[in-house]
Amino acid sequence: MDSLIAGGEKLTFTRVDHFSGDYDGDYNETYSDTCCSTGGVCSMEGMRFDAVFLPIFYSLILVLGLLGNGLVLLVLVQRRRSWSVTDTFILHLGMADTLLLVTLPLWAVQAAGEWSFGTPLCKITGAMFTINFYCGIFLLACISLDRYLSVVHAVQMYSRRKPWMVQASCLSVWLLSLLLSIPDWHFLESVRDTRRDKVECVHNYPSLSQSWFDWRLASRLLYHTVGFLLPSAVLLFCYSCILLQLQRGSQGLQKQRAVRVILFLVLVFFLCWTPYNITLMVDTLYSSNSLVDTCESHNALDISLTATSSLGYLHCSLNPVLYAFVGVKFRRHLLDMLRSLGCKLKSGVRLQTASRRSSMWSESGDTSHTSAIY
Repeated sequence: MDSLIAGGEKLTFTRVDHFSGDYDGDYNETYSDTCCSTGGVCSMEGMRFDAVFLPIFYSLILVLGLLGNGLVLLVLVQRRRSWSVTDTFILHLGMADTLLLVTLPLWAVQAAGEWSFGTPLCKITGAMFTINFYCGIFLLACISLDRYLSVVHAVQMYSRRKPWMVQASCLSVWLLSLLLSIPDWHFLESVRDTRRDKVECVHNYPSLSQSWFDWRLASRLLYHTVGFLLPSAVLLFCYSCILLQLQRGSQGLQKQRAVRVILFLVLVFFLCWTPYNITLMVDTLYSSNSLVDTCESHNALDISLTATSSLGYLHCSLNPVLYAFVGVKFRRHLLDMLRSLGCKLKSGVRLQTASRRSSMWSESGDTSHTSAIY
């Protein structure tokens, strides 16, 4: 295991780039934490906060996320003969969120103590996190685009006659996400920071003096553009057009419900991810020396990154609520499944008696998109 020796070049440690610290320099270089006149480590306050907050929060996210996504996947498997295009995307979304969630225990162990799983598992876990993070964002954009074409233009992008198209789209999403994880496979390593005396799973980027390319800045720009700005633009455009289209027609109960759900989806997405992206942009400015860095600002930014990133990762646990539990059909299918397993339901629960109910999105007349969820 390699180690970092104190003295010389500045080190910036944050939980960005998927819970990993960023070492802007190779193992043999030395550094000094210039923002601290006492020679201490600026981020110790943030590390103490992480050690208490992250294990508890990640455990809650893990339990809620696995339960919610597990129920969604179980219902979809039970209704696989009547899958719609939306159901296929939700299936892959649930898989991506679940695989992302299972990496949280390892990052919780690192926050509470140190990374004790070695470099190979560091690379695998970090890349797995990245793949499923991007995959989840891209699948949300695919769902938005499919709904936009169906509601606004009455165009079925994925016809029942060509079921391979939706599978090809999902495969493309996974392959693109795998491609975007290449930096993790290359740069993630298990290293020891001698001043903190703990092992970390971190991105060990080459220093600018030894590389013509700033990999750390490039990875940040890639995340901001591909991981947030572009998907956000797709979501805003698609759902804005859908809302305008729905408001032009008659305001039936089902249409009003669809409008509320759409607003809720967009609002929660941006509430979860916008604070983290803004904080990460500020951290990027500090890292590039565009802003004056002090111990106070460093510690405040460190804790802010932890809090806002945790809010973003909570979105994985909220997806089942956003895309499934708000659907009448999902609740009916879930209750039917529980009843078939012999579970006793409370007498106050009323089951829906309609054998088939059109999708919440079917106001556009797109009846081929009948969903097992909505």
